[in-house]
Amino acid sequence: MSIRQPDSSKRLAIIAGAGLLPLYVAEAARSRGESPYILALGNESDQDWSSFDHQTVGVGDYAGMSEAFRREGIDRAVLSGAVRRRPEWRDIRPTLKTIMQMPAIVRTLITGGDDKVLKMVIRLIEANGVRVVGVQDIVPDLLAVEGPIGRVRPDDDDRHDIIAGSAAALALGDLDVGQGAVAVGGRVVALEGAEGTDAMLERVSELRRQGRISARRKGVLVKLCKPNQDVRADLPSIGIETLRRAADAGLAGIAVEAGRSLVLESERLADEANSRGLFVTGILPRQRTPAT
Repeated sequence: MSIRQPDSSKRLAIIAGAGLLPLYVAEAARSRGESPYILALGNESDQDWSSFDHQTVGVGDYAGMSEAFRREGIDRAVLSGAVRRRPEWRDIRPTLKTIMQMPAIVRTLITGGDDKVLKMVIRLIEANGVRVVGVQDIVPDLLAVEGPIGRVRPDDDDRHDIIAGSAAALALGDLDVGQGAVAVGGRVVALEGAEGTDAMLERVSELRRQGRISARRKGVLVKLCKPNQDVRADLPSIGIETLRRAADAGLAGIAVEAGRSLVLESERLADEANSRGLFVTGILPRQRTPAT
């Protein structure tokens, strides 16, 4: 993937939610010679930003973001990290350009799925003349590739679970609900909702303890990009913690969409997967050909 070289007179803004991903993006941008400006979302961002130029803004503070864009000479922004709580309508601080859109903003927050909300956020940011780019444009090496990461590969039972989980995740994505599903023995046993992947895996662990899921069959976590998702925001991602929770749930491994999902710390992840005897693999679900 070719990377457009940044204009040295302009800056990249990283709108940082929770997790390690925003820090990876910031460090990658710095390694490319940029001086990224961090807009850490209040009550969401959980990294130490003291070594970067930064400020804290509310999740719905578009006026504050707009002022930072103008003051810092921002021409590009990347949305990175988890946002665990949607802003309430009273948290929204619109700019003068977007104040007439407030009824539509509130309506989207109340009735829209995550993808609709993110598309709205992108429109509001770009109304400031700032181009929103994807994490993969800054850190292309994070994109999952087709095939296994590590030595462990899915067997025939696992591939059946990957197919079942992929069908469920795609259907779920069509509804703009979630990105993940767990299949055990060819049967879908859990779908990701607003609670997120970690909570879904905890639910699978509890179902195991209750005997609601077969103790003989392991199962697979599948995470896919939503069919109509804007890939500049909220790509499915996995890391060490995802793997550990999958292991605690008794799963055989994880399948993620190649080219449309992010794998954090892939070398460490491969080592941990090898040591636990779990597989992590990139798949092309829309072709229904899970890699072996």
